[in-house]
Amino acid sequence: MKFHKILMTVCLLLAAPVALATPATDELFARYKSEGAAGFDAERGSKSWNKETKGEDGEMMSCSTCHGKDLSKEGHHHKTNKLIQPMAPSANKERFTDAKKIEKWFKRNCNDVLARECTAQEKGDFLKFLLSK
Repeated sequence: MKFHKILMTVCLLLAAPVALATPATDELFARYKSEGAAGFDAERGSKSWNKETKGEDGEMMSCSTCHGKDLSKEGHHHKTNKLIQPMAPSANKERFTDAKKIEKWFKRNCNDVLARECTAQEKGDFLKFLLSK
């Protein structure tokens, strides 16, 4: 009986991140793979998310500059102070449900933070990281 409970707990823990994937993110992962990316990694996405770079306006920033460290909470745009809904799909069920919106925000935010567009590999790693929240 004890083994059965342990086995069920392990299965639930392994399935949890997968449960937060959406048809939109599945579509994007497939697209990124077709563009040559592979082996998406949440840890690599986390490191990139928190890495400070010189943004488009020359200011040092990271994704967490606006979105915050706790992705289950609201963030604020660093210039306009506009409210940003939580990035964690566990806190915001609307997050990552529209592939077109995801791509729009990747293009805008990657340019703002990295001063360039993200690669397919970077986008896949970011999504893997964000879906785990």
